[in-house]
Amino acid sequence: MLIVTYLIEPLRHSFMQRALLVALLIGIVCAVLSCFLVLKGWSLMGDAISHAVLPGIVLACASGLPLSLGAFISSLICAYTIAYIKNHSHLKEDTVMGIIYTGMFGLGLVLFARIDTDQHLSHILFGNILGIPIQEFLHILIISITVTLILLLKRRDLVLYCFDLRQTTVLGFFIPLLHYGFLSLIGLTVVAALQAVGVLLVIAMLITPGITALVLCKSFDAMLKLSLLTATFSSINGTLLSFYCDVSTGPCIVLIQSLLFLVALTLRRYIINRPHKLKYI
Repeated sequence: MLIVTYLIEPLRHSFMQRALLVALLIGIVCAVLSCFLVLKGWSLMGDAISHAVLPGIVLACASGLPLSLGAFISSLICAYTIAYIKNHSHLKEDTVMGIIYTGMFGLGLVLFARIDTDQHLSHILFGNILGIPIQEFLHILIISITVTLILLLKRRDLVLYCFDLRQTTVLGFFIPLLHYGFLSLIGLTVVAALQAVGVLLVIAMLITPGITALVLCKSFDAMLKLSLLTATFSSINGTLLSFYCDVSTGPCIVLIQSLLFLVALTLRRYIINRPHKLKYI
């Protein structure tokens, strides 16, 4: 009876219903994408793009454009700039990411200080899932469903691209299309997640579900399912916990995901206690 009350009581409020739905949408798309990011070794790429959207948000707000449009354009500029510099220099990819995203984040902070906007900095940095307007909700709904479907439909191609770039080339795949298409999907996902968890926490949503599943799973299919399970559990309970504790929703979701990762790591170390290598299928 207590469990039923715990689940039903917050849903009496319309803003909690919308927040829970948004949390689930964001949790699912981030969980699917996180599996590919972890396999590709692009954890820092999600961090880079999430910080680099700040200039686009400020400029979009100042010019009256949708924030999601400004954030997406800014994310593409960051991702494509990193890819271009990496392909035309001898610098390591993580070095290029660090330089580009910190520069764009600094630019965003300068613009925010100099341009009058109606956006609160804490909402940009930490999200405001309880106050998402209907227009932004529709953007999140469309982006989340679209990106999730693309990732699932092109799952085998993307897994091969993440596992073995050389084999992908031999099989005749057009690598630039996969590369820049994948970067665009990351940008779209970051834009969708910003309203829920903000710039600073979106990286946790993009990495933790995948790495938690990787610790326990031997195949990509199992990894994908467990990632979705942990993200769904975290989204639901993080949203409900924020209601009862009267704290921000984004940090609660991220906190639960981090705790699940520690549980998975403990299980792997002391119960399962054997090495494994992830299989392609």
